Amino acid sequence: MGSNGGVGLVVVALLLVFLTALVESKCESNPVLFNFGDSNSDTGGSAAGFGNVFPLPHGRVFFHRSTGRLCDGRLIVDFLCESLNISYLRPYLESIGLNFSNGADFAIAGAATQPYSTNPFSLGTQVRQFLHFKSRSLELISQGFEGLINEEGFQKALYAIDIGQNDLTGALGGNSTYDQATAKIPIFISEIKNAIKTLYANGGKNFWIHNTGPLGCLPEKLSLPRKDNSSLDPYGCLVPFNNAAKEFNAQLSSLCDELSSELKDATITYIDIFAIKYDIIANYTKYGFESPVIVCCGYGGPPYNFNPSIRCGNPSCNVCADGSKYISWDGVHYTEAANAIVASKILTTDYSKPRAKFDCFCTT
Repeated sequence: MGSNGGVGLVVVALLLVFLTALVESKCESNPVLFNFGDSNSDTGGSAAGFGNVFPLPHGRVFFHRSTGRLCDGRLIVDFLCESLNISYLRPYLESIGLNFSNGADFAIAGAATQPYSTNPFSLGTQVRQFLHFKSRSLELISQGFEGLINEEGFQKALYAIDIGQNDLTGALGGNSTYDQATAKIPIFISEIKNAIKTLYANGGKNFWIHNTGPLGCLPEKLSLPRKDNSSLDPYGCLVPFNNAAKEFNAQLSSLCDELSSELKDATITYIDIFAIKYDIIANYTKYGFESPVIVCCGYGGPPYNFNPSIRCGNPSCNVCADGSKYISWDGVHYTEAANAIVASKILTTDYSKPRAKFDCFCTT
C-alpha cells in the first residue's frame, strides 16, 4: 500500500473516532432536524419519489447496500446526525416503516431552488411538503397518536438548507455567458429567502444554511471540453465555475445577515462549505488522498475518470478498490471519507457565522 493510502486510512479512522467523541450531545430534549436540499443531503428521497435506483457500489461502505444516497457511504448530514446521537434522517417521501420522531429529510437529488420539468421538487415544494407534514403530525397528535413531533418540537427544531449547486450548474450550461449566468443568482437567493421566511412564519427559529461548494473542482465540470488550461487555477479547478459559486455564496451570506437582523428571536447560522471543500482539494495529500479530481466510480481513466454517458452504477464503470483514497465518488458527489472530513470541520465552528455549535438549537 502506498504511503498516501496508508495515511488516508489513518486519517479517516481518526476522523470517525473524532466525530463520535467531539460533540457529546448536550441536548436537553429530543433533537429534531429537518433538512431541505439536493443530492448532497438526499438520504433516499429521489429513490422514494421517482423510483430511481442507485445500485451498488453506491452504499458499499458502512451500509453495505444501496440506500438511495449518491455516495459510497454516509453523507455530511449523516455524520451531523451522529454528532447529535439521533437516527439518520429518513426521506419524507418514503412510505414504509419510518420513524420521524427526530425529523425528516425533504432533500431530493437534482433539486434546485427553482422548479423545472425533470424535477418538480424545488425548494419551495419541499417547504410545502414540510408544512403538510407538520399539519398532519399535529392533527394526528390531537387524535391521540403518540411518537410524533409536537408543536414545541417543531419550534425548537433545526431547519437545515443545502441547495444551489444545481441552479448554478443550469445557469452556467448551454450558451450562457458568465455574466448572464451570475445575473440569475439573485433569483436563486430570493427563493432561499422565501423558504426561510415561510418556515419562520410557521414557527421555525433555528436555521442552518450551507453555502455551495467549489463547482469548478468537480470532475463533471472539469471533463467538459475546453480549448486549453488557461481557465484552471493552481489546483486544477475551473476558475469561472468557482467564481460563480463564490458570487452565489457572497449573496447567500448577505441574505443570512439580513434575515438575522429582520427575524426576531431567530438564529441563522451560515456555514462556509466552499472553504472547507476547497481546503481539502488544495491540500489533498495532507488528508491522505491520492488525487483531488480523479473519480473513484467512473469511466474513462485519467485525468478525471468521468464520462457523462457512463456514470457510477453503470456496469461498464470501473470502481476504485479503496474510496478512502479519493475525494470524488462519482464526479459530482464526495466519498464518505471526504464527507467525514467536511463534517468534522463543520463541527469545529471555525467555518460558521456566527460560531455556533451544531447542537446549539437543543441546548438552550
